[in-house]
Amino acid sequence: MKTLVLLSGGMDSVTALHWARREHEVVGAVSFDYGAKHNHREIGLAEWQCGHLDVWHDIVALPFVNELFTSDLLKSGGDIPEGHYEEESMKRTVVPFRNGIMLAIACGIAESRGAGALVIAAHSGDHAVYPDCREPFMHAMAEAMREGTYARIELLRPFIHLDKAAIARLGHDLGVDFEKTWSCYKGGSIHCGKCGTCVERREAFIKAGLPDVTRYEDASALPQAPREATGF
Repeated sequence: MKTLVLLSGGMDSVTALHWARREHEVVGAVSFDYGAKHNHREIGLAEWQCGHLDVWHDIVALPFVNELFTSDLLKSGGDIPEGHYEEESMKRTVVPFRNGIMLAIACGIAESRGAGALVIAAHSGDHAVYPDCREPFMHAMAEAMREGTYARIELLRPFIHLDKAAIARLGHDLGVDFEKTWSCYKGGSIHCGKCGTCVERREAFIKAGLPDVTRYEDASALPQAPREATGF
């Protein structure tokens, strides 16, 4: 099936791109520049991955998100919180309805390109913090995409029940070069090692039993998960 992939440049979406190339006919990948502090790092690596795999790559600018939305993930927001990725403070990095906006745009691109499906790399590790990564939301968007297009676009979410360690193992098996992926929300010259996404990345490689090729400013002991994760 002809498929379009949402590609941020992080380890999850890059693994999803490799998975999609194995399972489907990939007609392209799309990245969104919406004013996140780390967009410039992620998108550069998304471009590299697409060039490496000879996949068509579109970058869609969404400047209104940084201008109108409230989130510490954005350049217009406050400092990126540090600590475990399930901490309550990580909710400050939620960009309201981000996946809804991106999926709507990508769905239109997919139908315009003659694709029958769209791949998103949402996974179970996102569920505690990001409401637009949870399966009830994805199911609702899948219904809207199917009913709202002549092509009846399918929303594929192959990782929705996997954790990041499982994604790391799959990516390893698929030959993903994780050194050419980006996670750190701070967007510095190297991964900070302390923000929630860096902690999640470090923890994933440890749990997967894989070497972590990432350079971190701080690779000291990982923080403990909160005793009672809020979940959803």
